[in-house]
Amino acid sequence: MKTLVKIFCMMLPLSVMGQSYTDYLGAGHNIGMTVTASSSNAKSPAENTLSGKGMDSPTFAAGRFLSHATMAPTPEMIEDLVATGNDYEAWIDNQFAMPSIDLTPKVYEIWDEIIDYRVSQGENEDDIFGPYKPHFDYAWHETIILSDYHLRHKVAYALSQILVVSDNSDLTGWAESLSGYYDILQNHAFGNYRDLLEEVSYSTQMGYYLSHINNAKANAEANTSPDENYAREIMQLFSIGLYELNTDGTRKTDGSGNYIPTYDQDDIQEFAKIFTGLGIGELEDPNNWPYQPFFGLDMWAAKKDAPMVMYQNFHETESKTLLGGQIVPANQTGEQDLDDAFDNLFNHPNVGPFIGSLMIKRLVKSNPSPAYVERVAMAFNDNGSGVRGDMKALIKAILLDPEARDGEAMFETSAGKVREPVLKFFSLVNSIPVLPGGGKYWNISNGYKDATGQAMFGSPTVFNFYSPDFLPVGDLSAANLTAPELKLHNTSTSINYMNAMYAFNYWDWDSDLGMHTGNISILYHWENSQTETPFPSVLFDQNYFLQYADDPELLVNELDKRFTYGQLTDETRDIILPVIHDLKWNWNDAWRLERVKSAIYLILISPDYNIMK
Repeated sequence: MKTLVKIFCMMLPLSVMGQSYTDYLGAGHNIGMTVTASSSNAKSPAENTLSGKGMDSPTFAAGRFLSHATMAPTPEMIEDLVATGNDYEAWIDNQFAMPSIDLTPKVYEIWDEIIDYRVSQGENEDDIFGPYKPHFDYAWHETIILSDYHLRHKVAYALSQILVVSDNSDLTGWAESLSGYYDILQNHAFGNYRDLLEEVSYSTQMGYYLSHINNAKANAEANTSPDENYAREIMQLFSIGLYELNTDGTRKTDGSGNYIPTYDQDDIQEFAKIFTGLGIGELEDPNNWPYQPFFGLDMWAAKKDAPMVMYQNFHETESKTLLGGQIVPANQTGEQDLDDAFDNLFNHPNVGPFIGSLMIKRLVKSNPSPAYVERVAMAFNDNGSGVRGDMKALIKAILLDPEARDGEAMFETSAGKVREPVLKFFSLVNSIPVLPGGGKYWNISNGYKDATGQAMFGSPTVFNFYSPDFLPVGDLSAANLTAPELKLHNTSTSINYMNAMYAFNYWDWDSDLGMHTGNISILYHWENSQTETPFPSVLFDQNYFLQYADDPELLVNELDKRFTYGQLTDETRDIILPVIHDLKWNWNDAWRLERVKSAIYLILISPDYNIMK
């Protein structure tokens, strides 16, 4: 819609105004001016044309920053940041100051609530087993939505796709194992990467998932040798990667132009000797067992979120040769060997650019420039006080870099990343107001995971849901641009995602009224346990947007601020506006809600929503 604007300007004498404009009008340069328009309303008065009040660029910039720094911002979070003048560093420092709160107690709080209900329905408490993965999902979703420490969650989520464990294992049967591992990630999110690497390596969850729990030293009589699985993955995936890197993340080459491997099979075998002797640290219920933990005890008896301990008799005590020729002396304790190995990997020059690049790709963009990677790697290498591996310095370097924050960077070909399914989910539910009265944010994730291919701790393998270097066939691969998240995009998930978004918007039909209610809860429900359904689900209120429904442009502008942070393109607008403009009839006013539903749905399936700049 084009608006004809007539502007009448009255420039007062300079001695009275104390101000004249020789550069431009508008954006607050409006003293002494009166503006009228042929089309104007209370939500968009004509005076906004020059006053600057109609400019949403600070709001858009705040939304874009928070889309990088949180799982998904709410409009209130965006407004609060704008009120600070978009002081991003102060916001980050405030998030750093918030202590983490363990998720595991929340899992048991929810589980106790479920048990109480099921017992009230006549079940025997001794016959109720759990908590399982669905109860982790309940606790995690509710915590993500309701907690205030947003940056910690985003960093922990990013780390979960680097230091991967998965519920595609028996870990799905133990919610406390998954919540305990998540607590490791969030507790170290603002700490030092060296400490995180150590605690992950000692965790029973990782030991079970990558098979270095009960990994014994070589036994010539039994013809066995140490398991090499974790030794390989801690190098390839968790610390140094496959090839020697420059500080800017580009690969080094030898005299023949070949890439230089960071390790070989001999290195894997030497590190495998390091990771011997670790076993169960604590029993799940010591009162039910007449013995102490011992090497070889299986996972079923273990306290799933307690760290492993060293059983020296099963640790390889001969000397080992690590990267760079470092010798680990013979006859050290297992713990000393592990410390040497962690230091050896942590101090390798690859860690800064390798982990820095992965974190940029998880937080900001899929194709960071070498200069961006180098700036982040240098912050990892030295936080300014001589400390290596400081996660706070790494996070600030990523989020405050000009390549992340400058508006002009959004228009570069390499800008942005595909918004992965989990983040699209949270962006949706954080962008629509919730009806008063409470309700649970318990989401089991199964249906959405089946539709889109992703859920927390749902990776099919230790290599995550997608390779960080995935090149989709077509224009992106031709331009040598990676798009990791598009690995999940196929003929099935593309249609299923659209169906899931359609369901969210339209499954609120009231048969008695013969119309939609605008109160939706389809994404928060229980898919596999009828005994748990009486707990009320939170309701999202589409009716909030009825105040904008009379004017399609106002409606789309409001949704743009909430869902796409000002990145809705003219092309997308030109598709949406005619559709919702034609949704109008005379026999009742239900067309207003239909406009709202259609506008939300079309934005949710648009490229502008599915790609985060």
